Amino acid sequence: MASRKHLAAVMGAKVLMVGAGGIGCELLKTLALSGFQDIHIIDMDTIEVSNLNRQFLFRQSHVGQSKAKVAREAVLKFRPEISITSYHANVKDSDFNVDFFKQFNVVLNGLDNLDARRHVNRLCLGADVPLIESGTTGFLGQVTVHVKGRTECYECQPKPAPKTYPVCTITSTPSKFVHCIVWAKELLFAKLFGDKNQTNDLNVRSSDGASSSEQAEDVFEHSNDEDIEQYGRRIYDHVFGYNIEQALSNEETWKNRNRPKPMYVRDFKLNELGQQNGSVEKNGAANDVYSVSAMASLGMKNPQDIWSLMENSRVFLEALKLFFMKRQKEIGNLTFDKDDQLAVEFVTAAANIRAASFGIPLHSLFEAKGIAGNIVHAVATTNAIIAGLIVIEAIKVLQNDTKNYRMTYCLEHPARKMLLMPVDPFEPNKSCYVCSETPLSLEINTHRTKLRDVVEKIVRAKLGMGLPLIMHGSALLYEVGDDLDEDMVANYAANLDKVLSEFPTPVTSGTMLTIEDFQQELSCKINIKHREEFDEEKEPDGMVLSGWTQAPAVAQDDKKSTANAGSSSNASSSMEPEKTDDIETTPEKKRKLSEVSESANPDLSSVAGSSTRNPEKLELDDDDDELVIFDKWDSVTDKKIKLQ
Repeated sequence: MASRKHLAAVMGAKVLMVGAGGIGCELLKTLALSGFQDIHIIDMDTIEVSNLNRQFLFRQSHVGQSKAKVAREAVLKFRPEISITSYHANVKDSDFNVDFFKQFNVVLNGLDNLDARRHVNRLCLGADVPLIESGTTGFLGQVTVHVKGRTECYECQPKPAPKTYPVCTITSTPSKFVHCIVWAKELLFAKLFGDKNQTNDLNVRSSDGASSSEQAEDVFEHSNDEDIEQYGRRIYDHVFGYNIEQALSNEETWKNRNRPKPMYVRDFKLNELGQQNGSVEKNGAANDVYSVSAMASLGMKNPQDIWSLMENSRVFLEALKLFFMKRQKEIGNLTFDKDDQLAVEFVTAAANIRAASFGIPLHSLFEAKGIAGNIVHAVATTNAIIAGLIVIEAIKVLQNDTKNYRMTYCLEHPARKMLLMPVDPFEPNKSCYVCSETPLSLEINTHRTKLRDVVEKIVRAKLGMGLPLIMHGSALLYEVGDDLDEDMVANYAANLDKVLSEFPTPVTSGTMLTIEDFQQELSCKINIKHREEFDEEKEPDGMVLSGWTQAPAVAQDDKKSTANAGSSSNASSSMEPEKTDDIETTPEKKRKLSEVSESANPDLSSVAGSSTRNPEKLELDDDDDELVIFDKWDSVTDKKIKLQ
């Protein structure tokens, strides 16, 4: 039975949950059943059909409604005596400031993106409120405790950026299936069905950056009197035939690469394609656009089948035809949606045809959807386990039981008969600019760089500040806020276009800038170092920030990956590692991180996967997000000090 101290801590606590998705649903249920009486939930998302297989507080009738509000209503049905307050809002809204966070005894995160996690971490530090972080992906999960001054904060260790690919790789020299998916989703789909005025790199032929011809641009225009099937074949020949031949014309590109094979409709039996053409009548009602399906038209049923090249060609032509026949009004405004069956079919077929051309293995629609839709298939049981661990750590925090705080990893395969691997948390990283206020160093050409570059590339992009203030001594160079008058706004806007060395109080080598974000109550200092030249390839920003570290992007297994395409000129994909053999660890006692690291290098690749026997540290995101790992586990653990 729970002790009186335990019950008092639980029943008297005011708890903030951020996120009501996969982990959030399980967490809210577990908190309510554990005796918590005052719970607040923030979530900006609405319920989608794809959530229903694991977010059990939601039903089909709830689709389109607020996750936070529906989760509250569902739990109150079996715990009507407790208080649950829901906020259908973004946690980064100004209403949720440090003062708002100060009212809570503990904050529990179930978020799905790095930006929001960093924001909540800073608010918790500013409010001096303990934060419990969590994440799951598939069978893997983790829970970590962050208490100001006692343990490392969420940002004490670097978080990897998604893997990015140059546009020339996507358009001209793909070597992985994810490259083909990005090409089909971000370039071809957008070119045919999206905004016609949007910049698109589809016609970049090869690494020499040759621009497309006027004739090639005209290929994508569809005239009203043109037969739609003829149009589809023309598009097929252009993107899979003509464009490939143009790429092959640059012999230098293919000296050390396998040459792709151009694909034309004439390569197939036209009669067979014609006889097996789909029936539009087999599709759903015209007003239900998401029910339109090329697979249904063609009598194809299993999304886990890997289609042949012929089948992919049929799906490609059928999907394109259906878009123009059944969804004509949407053309010009469409963006890819993983819940849009016809869009997924088109992208899968296009990616597979391109993959076949470049000698890349084909994938099923199920696999392609996971990559294109940024999906790591979630497991409800993992969410439930992690939710239980969050509540256990929350109770320890509320009882101030610091000696028993644990970071716990949920493994896919037993390591020494353990599926849960607890390790002690660590002291704050003395080099962390967020919780230790260590000055950063910025190498920059002060005679050419404008303040705008510093704000956009450093303050916002790297430091994650949403409402920054920049000071040089007592001089205020830049500020953002709703309380500024028009003259101040105009003045700061003008400052953005000034070169650093041309300010009345020049920013030169040796200058110390103070950067603050009042919403996050975060302040850091940046020491400016003038530098004349930068390597355009290795240092494209024209500046180098030291003291802030970004872990290297990780490699991906296409079949288990998540892909995330950026703009047409910068496609990106988050990667999941392959699994390796397990090494068992002792189940009888809780493990210190130093012991985990030293005891025969136990395989936390059963947590994260590793190409070597050297384990790597996890960072897991909830709700169809990506698996992130830290390389060089030993270098990380050597720098960390166990919390005494």
